[in-house]
Amino acid sequence: MTPTERAQKSAEAMWANDNASKWAGMAITHVDAGTATLELTVEAHHCNGHAICHGGVIFMLADSAFAFACNSRNQATVAQHNLINFVAPGKQGDRLSACAREVSLTGRSGIYDVSVTDQNGQTIAEFRGMSRAIKGQLFDE
Repeated sequence: MTPTERAQKSAEAMWANDNASKWAGMAITHVDAGTATLELTVEAHHCNGHAICHGGVIFMLADSAFAFACNSRNQATVAQHNLINFVAPGKQGDRLSACAREVSLTGRSGIYDVSVTDQNGQTIAEFRGMSRAIKGQLFDE
């Protein structure tokens, strides 16, 4: 199995049980070894009292992209620590894209950067996730 095939099969296995990302309206648009992109259109129910996309929704999108990237090798992996910097607001109707990429993978620990942008390429947020591999796989191999 190629790394790309493994990443795609891992994503399919995770997506089958990822009710939170589906509930929020996310879609996986790319996955490969150490990378993933998820997208979300900002709807009215994603907006806060300032009529902009709630920071928790943006964090959730980035965190989901991070999850698919760090689980792309069929090794069960969870978040150990995350942080986010909000750069610009997302607005209702915007199509947000969270692109995750692996920065480092050493032993059981990984570092991933996720850029969240809108449909015009404007940066909305920058997220860094630290992962930790745990026991188990997403599918039998």
